[in-house]
Amino acid sequence: MIWINEQVDGCGIVHACIACQSEAYARDCHQSFQDNLTEAQKQAGWMAQLRTVQSWDEVPVIALKLG
Repeated sequence: MIWINEQVDGCGIVHACIACQSEAYARDCHQSFQDNLTEAQKQAGWMAQLRTVQSWDEVPVIALKLG
């Protein structure tokens, strides 16, 4: 399983994406993404999301991939 962290703006555009196989690292990264959103970003609809995929082929091209 591969964990994907994304920071997405109100229009659905991904601005940051990190993928890894460690659930612990992924959860820490997700918390960091959430904590680093400013109030203005939150009001504009930005969000941090955490999801999983089954293969590296499903990871977005823009992701920083940590093996």
